[in-house]
Amino acid sequence: MTLSAPAPPPSISKALQLLGIENLLLGVHDAALPSRAEEETGRGSPYSAGSAEFFRFVRELGFDGIQFGPQGLTSPDNPSPYDGTFFSRNPLSLAPHGLTSGELPFFDPADLTGLIGPGPEQRAHVERFYAAGASRRLTTAACRRYRQMLKETSNPVAGAVVRAFAAFRRRNAEWLEQDALYEILRLAYQGASWQHWQGGSTACLDRQLPAPPSGSETRARQRIMELQQKHADFLDDFAFIQFLLAAQHAGLQAACRSLGLKLFGDFQIGFSERDAWAAQAFLLPGYLLGAPPSRTNPCGQPWNYPLLDPRLYFAGEGEGQQSGPAARFLRRRVDKLLAEFDGLRIDHPHGLICPWVYRAGQADPVQAVQSGARLFASPDLGDHPELAAFAIARPGQLHREAERYADDWVVELETDQVQRYASLFEVVMAAFREKDRGRDRVACEILSTQPYPIQQVMARYGLGRFRVTQKADLANPDDVYRSENSRPEDWLMLGNHDTPSIWQVTRDWLEQGRARPQAAYLADRLGIPAERRPGWVDAAAADSGLLVQAKFADLLVGPARNIMVFFTDLFGMTEAYNRPGSVNEENWSLRVPADYRRVYAERMPRGLALNLPAALALALRARGEGFIARHRTLIADLEALSGTSRT
Repeated sequence: MTLSAPAPPPSISKALQLLGIENLLLGVHDAALPSRAEEETGRGSPYSAGSAEFFRFVRELGFDGIQFGPQGLTSPDNPSPYDGTFFSRNPLSLAPHGLTSGELPFFDPADLTGLIGPGPEQRAHVERFYAAGASRRLTTAACRRYRQMLKETSNPVAGAVVRAFAAFRRRNAEWLEQDALYEILRLAYQGASWQHWQGGSTACLDRQLPAPPSGSETRARQRIMELQQKHADFLDDFAFIQFLLAAQHAGLQAACRSLGLKLFGDFQIGFSERDAWAAQAFLLPGYLLGAPPSRTNPCGQPWNYPLLDPRLYFAGEGEGQQSGPAARFLRRRVDKLLAEFDGLRIDHPHGLICPWVYRAGQADPVQAVQSGARLFASPDLGDHPELAAFAIARPGQLHREAERYADDWVVELETDQVQRYASLFEVVMAAFREKDRGRDRVACEILSTQPYPIQQVMARYGLGRFRVTQKADLANPDDVYRSENSRPEDWLMLGNHDTPSIWQVTRDWLEQGRARPQAAYLADRLGIPAERRPGWVDAAAADSGLLVQAKFADLLVGPARNIMVFFTDLFGMTEAYNRPGSVNEENWSLRVPADYRRVYAERMPRGLALNLPAALALALRARGEGFIARHRTLIADLEALSGTSRT
């Protein structure tokens, strides 16, 4: 992937600098990316030529980074990337035209039509069935071509590919084999999850293959050797496709670096089924990770994710302490991601620091999660006596009148207790330090709840939280989602992949008669002069587009220095990308419009898509008359660039 190096207009770069914005990221997931017509497979890929053009467009607008979602292999019946694999990439992201040139010239471009199409024109949503078929044909042909290369190693190109693949396979042998073996077994058991494999003693052994019970180690080794021999070609093919994906990702890294775009990955908290199978030797038995009842999810969410066993985080004590299998597994994940990305979004860091757990195997998971507890803050609960062994907080440090999931359930901690709460998080942060990545490259997805232990761990590392301003409670001056309550290290956003689009939210406000308080609040935040304020509030309360632009400017006023924008908000789309708790064909399938340049060019001047220069001008004007006088030319340039009259 080769990208020439565009730059945003100088006025945008200067304004972002004056406002102290350190990160301005666009959030978009792999499947949502656009494609050129000749490479369309029914699904997006970050490695396609169409994506390369899109990233150039994003940089031209003024963004300095891309926030991807998780990139792992998902199950056929659940497209959520947050249930995908930790190590293996999704083969659906393999870009066809990336295999026709450069260091991986597998096909003549004319050959691709027979493999991937002619496919459907890019539609508003992922075409899952077509994408699966196109991916299967492409990967099968690529593996067939590799086998030909093995016979042509005297050819410099073929020899280089063979050697590079061999080196990749040696470096990543552990996860390549485990993930491929799981796929072999999953198919053998008709696609069932590993907990449900049936078939006598062999199925029992297969379920426990990565961690056989005492006395079964020899049988497990023999079973693995049997699978390796019987499915050697499958193992080769699985590893080879991962090699191609890694090569295309490396190309993306280099190209985006030349553009001045940072790449942020997504460190999801949930385990895929195959990762849980591989890690079962060091998972906590009897409990699962979920989300407790909260302001945004009053019923809680039974995620059904396993947790690492605290007894296996580390081995030994004091200076002789070493990483245990759980910490080593976590570190391998972080190291891989930091080799592939400049920064990381830490999904639900509560799961690493202060997890909410509930009993596994209950008939009613929702009831179970509502009756759960904090893993490290339950020293004496009668309904969860097993958790006392893991308690860090002592009984006297608990606020007994609060709900056990409340932020103030724990009210006091000593320094050594905070350090214990930070045990797993320190594994992550140690990797950042060793890679010389600063705290501006860590985005912690802390939303409505931030229990005291998490507050203390975040303070220990100088890290911020997320503040989703569409959720701000204007009746509560201390609400966490109000932008004025942010700190410089925080991350502000209008919405994310789990929320309604800001365009839908503002329309709802207008229909429900709730727009005027929002407009009045924004007039204060943006310093609208007193003589203009009544008319401005009237206009914003009647125009969802003006209200959105003001909400966007609110992100830039400060004090937070980090901004994320999800692609649906950028383009003025009203459809939600994901509706939490839903599993259907529409979820996780919305795409960037194929003609995004035209769509944006038409919508932006009309206030129907986010207008960065207009928002920057508003934010600069909020600094007051003295500031405006010093930067009058810059503000005028931005307002001219916005294509609109002064807001």
